[in-house]
Amino acid sequence: MPSERHVHPITALIREMNSIFYEMGFDFAEGPELETEYYNFDSLNVPPDHPARDMQDTFFIKGQKGMVMRTHTSPVQVRYMENHKPPYRIIVPGKVFRNEATDATHEAQFYQIEGLVVDEDVTLAALKGTLEIFFSKLLKEDTEVRFRPGYFPFVEPAVEVDMQCFKCAGKGCSICKGTGWIEMMGAGMVHPFVLESAGVDPKKWQGFAFGGGIERLGMLKYGIDDVRLFHNGDLRFVNQF
Repeated sequence: MPSERHVHPITALIREMNSIFYEMGFDFAEGPELETEYYNFDSLNVPPDHPARDMQDTFFIKGQKGMVMRTHTSPVQVRYMENHKPPYRIIVPGKVFRNEATDATHEAQFYQIEGLVVDEDVTLAALKGTLEIFFSKLLKEDTEVRFRPGYFPFVEPAVEVDMQCFKCAGKGCSICKGTGWIEMMGAGMVHPFVLESAGVDPKKWQGFAFGGGIERLGMLKYGIDDVRLFHNGDLRFVNQF
């Protein structure tokens, strides 16, 4: 008898996220994992001396000047905007790469979910509402979202997105370290420079973007305590899903 087949939890998460955002009117987009420095950094308003370009964070490709393994899924935003006329709303789930040591909460390769909405009347309030719907449907619990000031070169204003802890409903527990909130992703209003880089008139159009780790969402959803379990190929782990 053949063994029972199981969908990898990352695949299952991506399918579920695609379904949730599809119901909200989002299209699916994707782009190359081997990326140019222009799309990975320059077009996203990341200056040449920004720490993110340091060798300790980015995998540069030997013998291919100006090529990197993408460090985030944001390059797909610019590629999409270059080839489509607004308005649009897209999500971009995909693998990204960081040159860093691995531990229970960090991996050199992992998955992100990126979102972009561009229209004539887009606000931070719409961003907050979109994320609250997403988290509530993904975690099967009514979930509140709060914004804290942040910094990302490609959005202005930029915010850190916290999700109310779904285990304790904001009362404080071991998962949220007693705060009642869990830091989930970065977001903000798309910087006018990024719109201009993609050929979109920032005087007419505006948008919001958000991005976060898929494994982190999976760790919370399934109660997993080590991100490396997603990638070590152990079928005892995969067969639980």
